[in-house]
Amino acid sequence: MITTITLNPSIDTRYMLDDFEKNGVFRAKKVHKTPGGKGLNVARVIKQLDKSVKTTGFLGGKSGDFIKESLDTLNIENSFIKIKNDTRSCIAILSKDGGQTEVLEPGPEVFKKEIDNFLLEYENLLLESDVICASGSLPKNIPSDMYKKLIEKAKSKDVKFILDTSGEALKKGISASPYLIKPNKEELEGIFKVKINSQKELIDYGKKLSKSGIEIVVISLGKKGAIVINKDKTYKVNLPKVNVVNPVGSGDSMVAGFAIGIKRGLNTKKLIEFASICGTANAMEDETGKVNLDNIKRLENKIEVKEIN
Repeated sequence: MITTITLNPSIDTRYMLDDFEKNGVFRAKKVHKTPGGKGLNVARVIKQLDKSVKTTGFLGGKSGDFIKESLDTLNIENSFIKIKNDTRSCIAILSKDGGQTEVLEPGPEVFKKEIDNFLLEYENLLLESDVICASGSLPKNIPSDMYKKLIEKAKSKDVKFILDTSGEALKKGISASPYLIKPNKEELEGIFKVKINSQKELIDYGKKLSKSGIEIVVISLGKKGAIVINKDKTYKVNLPKVNVVNPVGSGDSMVAGFAIGIKRGLNTKKLIEFASICGTANAMEDETGKVNLDNIKRLENKIEVKEIN
């Protein structure tokens, strides 16, 4: 089974407007609420493509109830720890000209007993998991080395761990050498406290992470594809032109593709290709964390994965 972890989930509300600016009054043409959080996006894509997924983290209040009910409706197995405080909400305001304004709540305070309950549940999940995917930010009171601890526990059970986060949580997580990480250019700059000005520099810093014991380093380049470093080999991913509807969640869909591919034992090039197909297919959908099986098939052999020096 693949287990996804979302420690700081949210209800994601998207308002579709003709226009938006400060100090105005606007009527939404469309409102869409979905269970949000990067790990939940990953879980939705895995469910669509592979079925065997379970998701966990923290949920609280009516917002938490909404997320759990939504996951149950999708038949996504879940074992979230119930917390006293309310799960957060995040708002995205999309205007007709393609602009997007986001308001992200920081997340609830989580108490020690709740953290302890999660760690107990995590130990149980490790016994039935092939791959763990931990994605997104940490809520209040969660120590910044939480992902580091989870990686160490997974490695002690020979479970592969994919980490997709940022900031201090990413830096500390890297020190435990997860199986796969997926930083973008800005996150890579943050890790090394440098300004990266070229593809060569991107690769050089990616190789430094690879040499620290991380099996696969995926440097996300958005619509320009990705650079992937696996041991002594470096690959450049070039994406085909597609009708992009909503690119939000494409990185999470790529993570889902990597998790499925690792579970299936795909070789490196096929693994990178499949993950890139999943990310691209998500961008072709209006809904975040969704892929269409027909598009997955159409994209086969359309993505170039080229080994470079």
